[in-house]
Amino acid sequence: MTLKMKAAVYSTYGAPEVLQIKEVAKPSPKDNEILVKIHATAVNSGDCRLRKADPFAVRFFFGLFKPKKSILGEVLSGEVEAVGKNVQLFKVGDLVFGSTMMNFGAYAEYTCLPETGALAIKPDNMSHEEAAALPFGGSTALHFLQKANIQPGQKVLIYGASGAVGAAAVQIAKYFGADVTGVCSTANVDMVKSIGADHVIDYTQTDFAKTGEQYDVVYETVNKAPFSSCVAVLKKDGTLLLGASMLGGMLRGAWTTATSHKKVVSGVALGTTESVHSLQKMAKANKLKAVIGKKYALAQIAEAHTYVDKGHKKGNVVIMMP
Repeated sequence: MTLKMKAAVYSTYGAPEVLQIKEVAKPSPKDNEILVKIHATAVNSGDCRLRKADPFAVRFFFGLFKPKKSILGEVLSGEVEAVGKNVQLFKVGDLVFGSTMMNFGAYAEYTCLPETGALAIKPDNMSHEEAAALPFGGSTALHFLQKANIQPGQKVLIYGASGAVGAAAVQIAKYFGADVTGVCSTANVDMVKSIGADHVIDYTQTDFAKTGEQYDVVYETVNKAPFSSCVAVLKKDGTLLLGASMLGGMLRGAWTTATSHKKVVSGVALGTTESVHSLQKMAKANKLKAVIGKKYALAQIAEAHTYVDKGHKKGNVVIMMP
């Protein structure tokens, strides 16, 4: 008899309603894999882009006419329920968190992952919901800030400081000793201050490009700030990080890098074993907290996607498993 599990499945690209809760076969771990009973996952902007196939180029990698992978979700926290015969890094009963990377599959009660994947033991001072909220924003922020070779004492501006990536970036930049300015809306000013930002600019009241300040690093996390403004507030030899840019921004960035004393970094950040272990270390030391804006049950996955699609989420949107 095939064992079953609940999962949010989609067979066509489109609106949030394409996600349907169904019973599917429960996976079994291969020799080098662990079976994780998932307690929590999260809905991230990447999940929504894949669901919509937006930009269209998504289809060239994940299925031209319909999705190759029917279960989305790239972050998780849960418990190891079974291990393959060759597994040495984890044992049954271990509480783990991390990223499925490009395998996805975390919108389900169970998933199998290679033991050498982007996984670590869950910090004792975090719930499963909090741990599931760390890997996407945390790994992305860490990737880009390391690309900027962030140093103690540098002035760093983070645009979109209240989102999943931005909130992690504020804390990680502080961890590296930077002087951090966060840019967010009025409703999120207090939250951004509470996670360690030295200065907060409310973009509904003040244009960050007109404050007269210059920064060593500007990290645009949401693809909403004008490119020209970001470059204008950058010091000579400074670095602009485009964490969510599309092709146009990447091309402008390449041109700026080639023709000025300012460097622009773009691209895609994937969770790695190293990044998840770094996040674990920061979290255990109480230097990195998960910011959770909303929680939904798996049965409400379409509702959660509808909320994330609006583009104004605060921190992370967590999905709790049955």
